[in-house]
Amino acid sequence: MGEEPRRDTSRRLSVGEAADELGVSVDALRSRVKRGTIPYTKHGGRVWILLGEGQANRPVDDQSETNTLISEMRARIEFLEEEHKRKDAILLNMTEAMKALSPPPEENPPAHEQETSTAAERRKALTAALQAPCPNCLVRQAQPQ
Repeated sequence: MGEEPRRDTSRRLSVGEAADELGVSVDALRSRVKRGTIPYTKHGGRVWILLGEGQANRPVDDQSETNTLISEMRARIEFLEEEHKRKDAILLNMTEAMKALSPPPEENPPAHEQETSTAAERRKALTAALQAPCPNCLVRQAQPQ
């Protein structure tokens, strides 16, 4: 897999021809050349793919490997979907349990709301007291100086 042609191949095809022959895209074939996973040679600035006798229309081993990988991926997807459903059920059960544990809403206002109204009454009384004239001041004004 380098610059020198191999003697064990019978056909030398351009990248486009080899892609058609193998049933893959030109980009996929160029990637194989870059990775060094397909025999090739360079001649006159062009890349030539070297194919043996049994390499047309994708080898049977590639198809069975692809089918195996697809089956494995389908099994993983099915497992992950089931796991997702299981976790959703757990979350639903936990949410229902949390609702059952929380106390029912009270009909009387909470204590902090009662304190707030008492504080408002105190503030109103203090404001009124501050706005009223000071009794000492009235006494002083009444006394002759």
